[in-house]
Amino acid sequence: MGRLSQYFDIKTDVQGNEYMEVYLEGIALLRLALTNKGTAFTQQERIELGLDGLLPPQVNTIDQQLERVYRGYQREVSDIARYQYLRALQERSEILFYALLVRHLEEMLPIVYTPTVGQAVQEYSYLYQSPRGLSLSPLNIDRSIDLVERYPMSEVRMIVATDSSAILGIGDQGYGGLAIAIGKLALYAAGGGVSPFHTMPVNLDVGTDRLDLIEDPSYLGVRQPRLRGDAYLNFLDKFVGAIKSRWPHAVIQWEDLSKNVAFDVLQRYRDEIASFNDDIQGTGATALAGMLSACRLIGQSLTEQTIVVLGAGAGGIGVADALCEGMIREGLSRADAERRVLVLDSHGLLLEGRANTDAYKRAHAQKRTLIEDWRIADEVPNLLEVIENARATALIGLSGQAGAFTQPLVAAMCRNAKRPIIFPLSNPTSIIEALPEDVLTWTEGRAVVATGSPFEDVEYDGKMYAIGQGNNAFIFPGLGFAAILSECEKITDNMVLESAYALADYTATNHLETGRVYPPARELQEVSISVATRVIRYALEEGVARNTALSDCDVDAYVRSRFWHPRHLPFARGKN
Repeated sequence: MGRLSQYFDIKTDVQGNEYMEVYLEGIALLRLALTNKGTAFTQQERIELGLDGLLPPQVNTIDQQLERVYRGYQREVSDIARYQYLRALQERSEILFYALLVRHLEEMLPIVYTPTVGQAVQEYSYLYQSPRGLSLSPLNIDRSIDLVERYPMSEVRMIVATDSSAILGIGDQGYGGLAIAIGKLALYAAGGGVSPFHTMPVNLDVGTDRLDLIEDPSYLGVRQPRLRGDAYLNFLDKFVGAIKSRWPHAVIQWEDLSKNVAFDVLQRYRDEIASFNDDIQGTGATALAGMLSACRLIGQSLTEQTIVVLGAGAGGIGVADALCEGMIREGLSRADAERRVLVLDSHGLLLEGRANTDAYKRAHAQKRTLIEDWRIADEVPNLLEVIENARATALIGLSGQAGAFTQPLVAAMCRNAKRPIIFPLSNPTSIIEALPEDVLTWTEGRAVVATGSPFEDVEYDGKMYAIGQGNNAFIFPGLGFAAILSECEKITDNMVLESAYALADYTATNHLETGRVYPPARELQEVSISVATRVIRYALEEGVARNTALSDCDVDAYVRSRFWHPRHLPFARGKN
């Protein structure tokens, strides 16, 4: 392993024990989050590294430190205050932050990720305290190669890059989108085994079309309209070129790009550098895994379902893509699969020749012959008409429209299926299509329900119903970790599809008897190991893995051996 940065390196002694060699001393060592152990520095380390007298006399174990910082976390009175507390801890002591997050993952996942990160994105310029990651804008993009060369971490393997144009369900957030990249990478480290020493959040600040942000004196981003067309792609070309020049084996996760460019960006770069789009592919794989689990729960196959997807943004089309690919894998022809997955946007059902249909949606436009015998009021069927005429058995929401799944719609689903599958997946919670307790009440407990944001289990008629969270965190950390370990040339559609089946199989093995269609968040590490193991094997089969030595090893054991866990290492002074 080469030097990780200009400030430190992780090495192994003759007994095989890891230690950190540092090229800083004194107060500088305490001010760098990745090297600051705080009160965990031993007395000998304090003397050797110029820390003597700079810390309280007592030497603490990491468990003692965790007890202290968790008490501080519990004193915060709001979710956004808890978010700020964790971010401040991360900027003060990175290892301690991750150790706390791992220990309380289920409790803190909604704070560092959805839904709280949505508020953090919206308030980013007001909450800002410390720099993190790489920020590129029209002011410095022409110097991107130099900026990347000067970045202090020398072995970046995982990058989450966003242009902040379509954050969650809250749209254009300008520079604030950097918070979502930071949050995603926190899950890569805490849940996916990727060392934070090898990650980098990137903000592609190409401007914002929100006048309120541009005119806000506190706004931290560039004050100009968003780049479009060739200017935008030229910007991204320079970014990708700079990354390839220093880290050719790095993986890029494209995050929260607008639906108008997300598909184009994915296709433009996926053969050039290992990359994937979590909103398209991660959301699709997550939804497919939930559908597979739900079908197993009710004793049916995926190919028996007629699925309606409300929402035709990047997430909705990504889900439709994944569902079709799943049905094809289960034995249907492509034509039959596409007839069983019906997608609606704000104008109604996607139909061939329909006006107001963006190019990226056309692959899921139904043939006009499908609706020849339908009873509809206008030329284009609405949601209720699609449910009734297609006899839908599953309904998935990615519309960002709060309350879109009304009681009459849910009642129509019950007329079509004894146990309808209803997944209101939009997040944050303020834009969910229906509350799970309402769906279960309207269906008298018959529906199989999962949501995009975390919800408590629901009690109805004396019975508890598990509400699984269709969280992309069950897919992207394991998928990215697999791409890193196998040194993939590219991330293929089949690798993403395999991640969905890995998640569904994990759920079936461990939770289906309890009625869950997704695992609890506390099992994220085990889920990620399962996903990474399966994806690596598939990458080897497809011939896109450079690390071909993995063909001759126990892949599960290899993944576990490379899985990063937060712990304080012994320190030794190094020489620059």
